[in-house]
Amino acid sequence: MADRRNSLPFEPRRSAEGSKAQSKSKRSASQSGSSQPIPKSVANRMARRVAIATGIPSIMGMGVFVGSYFLVSRQIMDVPPGITLLASGGFFLLGLGGLSYGVLSASWEQNAGTLLGLEHIKPNIQRMRESIRAQKQT
Repeated sequence: MADRRNSLPFEPRRSAEGSKAQSKSKRSASQSGSSQPIPKSVANRMARRVAIATGIPSIMGMGVFVGSYFLVSRQIMDVPPGITLLASGGFFLLGLGGLSYGVLSASWEQNAGTLLGLEHIKPNIQRMRESIRAQKQT
């Protein structure tokens, strides 16, 4: 693998020139106020994944209330309020997990990747940790 890939916007910058280049990049980063923006195609991928991964469980969480009301009001079944609360809370927590999944499973590469994006989660978590470490050092 002789050719190097371009670093992603949130990855920490590494320079071979030493501390002089690091101080220059620190100054330019502090002058700009923020790092590079997320590319539009990546942001669209993230938004699509987040909408699906949080939207479906959230709708199901609201559906538990509607279904429970329907069952109790028609006297089809006596559903305890605790069961309704636990089921809807579980779906809302699943939606919260879907938020993280949607962001971390999106591919930052040019091509979109697979449908579920499971292969992108580990590298994205690693990049996120490196970025956090770099921000703590500055």
